[in-house]
Amino acid sequence: MDVVIGIDTGTTATKGIAAGPGGELRALTSVHYQLSVPGPGRAELDPAELTAAAVKALTDVAAECARQGDRVIAIGLSSFLHALVPMDPGGQPLGPVVTWADARSAEQCERIVASGRNKKLQARTGTPVHPMSPLTKLAWWGETDPGTLRETPRWGGVKELVVAALAEAPFLVDLSIASGTGLYDIHERRWDDEALEIAGVRAEQLAEVVPTTHRLRLRADVASAAGLSRDVPLIIGAADGPLANLGVGATPAGVAAVSLGTSGALRTVVDRPTTDAAGRLFCYALTEDRWVIGGAVNNAGSVVRWAGQSFASGFERPGAEGEDADERDAALLEEAAGVVVGSDGLLCLPYLLGERAPWWRPGMRGAYLGLRREHGRPHLVRAAVEGVCQQLALVRDSFDAEGCPPTEIRATGGAVASQLWVSVLAGALDLPVSVADTPEGTALGACLLARHALGELPDLDTAAALVPTGRHTRPDPEAAALYRKLRPLVERSALAVLDVVAELDKIAPEPLPGTEKAVTAPRVDAQPGGRKE
Repeated sequence: MDVVIGIDTGTTATKGIAAGPGGELRALTSVHYQLSVPGPGRAELDPAELTAAAVKALTDVAAECARQGDRVIAIGLSSFLHALVPMDPGGQPLGPVVTWADARSAEQCERIVASGRNKKLQARTGTPVHPMSPLTKLAWWGETDPGTLRETPRWGGVKELVVAALAEAPFLVDLSIASGTGLYDIHERRWDDEALEIAGVRAEQLAEVVPTTHRLRLRADVASAAGLSRDVPLIIGAADGPLANLGVGATPAGVAAVSLGTSGALRTVVDRPTTDAAGRLFCYALTEDRWVIGGAVNNAGSVVRWAGQSFASGFERPGAEGEDADERDAALLEEAAGVVVGSDGLLCLPYLLGERAPWWRPGMRGAYLGLRREHGRPHLVRAAVEGVCQQLALVRDSFDAEGCPPTEIRATGGAVASQLWVSVLAGALDLPVSVADTPEGTALGACLLARHALGELPDLDTAAALVPTGRHTRPDPEAAALYRKLRPLVERSALAVLDVVAELDKIAPEPLPGTEKAVTAPRVDAQPGGRKE
């Protein structure tokens, strides 16, 4: 069989798959590494581990293809957004990869917002002004270490690193990754002058931007290690979020994708760069004429994992001895499913890791509101699930305001293994939800985009027919009505407590530097399609 290999570099693992012409899975591998948290607000990765993982994922999948007699006709790349790494003129890293989760640029972000420049920047670049973005990260670097910012020859991200490791190419980045930097004008298709001025970098320090279908040539040593001809084209590909839509078949009008892993996101595909006046949605490229708008939330399966660690001490059930964290999470969700919709008046703001969409306000914190004595652990867990899904529903409301309301949801990620998550999601969004029956939606999206680059998949919307779906859940009308009634309370509560949270942050002691070194994300993130955006 003629297959395409997809390599997806994520925050805690690099996935590799091989897919046939119909999207059928022929090989799968996963290479894990650790996210380093060496101090408050920091979240970094070792660039050598990332590039080694990409090479290993490619060689492992190529070896399995050879064993099965499959012929590799192309390779497609995916990587996560919003990373920043200093690089030398040859594209080699000069320091750690600063990931999207790094929050050290919160002050710089707040100053940009206070100046009133954020809305116009977002309108041009499609990326909200937030500590996640390379724009604010570079501004932080310029204030804390201006010499390094000025003297570093090049600044890039994960895709630039992987391209340098795999390809014989100059310093390149794809349009999709560039559109998520906060530095690139998605309408004029060039690096934005005002953003560069705020960031303190020059356009020549950044990579050349090429289409997501751009072909590259494999390095000789990589091709030899993988047992592949150097004539096999390497397609530079796109960012993980847009590719996840493609990989679950959520590209036709009205079909939106939800990712529910450790974090979550809601995205839909549009035909041109689109930014909303309220600044609630991001806009990233899939191809030059297909764009993804949506919003990412920091907290999803991670909230249930936290609940298990915090509320389930001594949680014993028959046969539960030796139960791992995934099994405990499943048991907690099963218990929570017995609680009525609305959690008996308990409201959860699930911002344990801060929050992004739809407000993009750094410094948000979690809370339970309406807590009464009769509320127990099942209520706390169900309210957390409802809080996450309500956050995604706030993003969906922004779609309606922009005239592109979804009519169907395709869901993927480790959390959707739980029917409670799927039922609450359907009710909060008031839309039918189908669970995508694909083992690695983002990597499959990289494969499908590579076939598009080869001319074998002229219309990306035909990908929807290649991706089967499993469970189909329709929203319960009464649940949808209650969630709709509660949603304004979520927004009012979240924004009302910001001042209190800011005061608490001033007096709360920070973790001692060095007390957290390296963390591994909950395994829910490693389930099919689970993403950190």
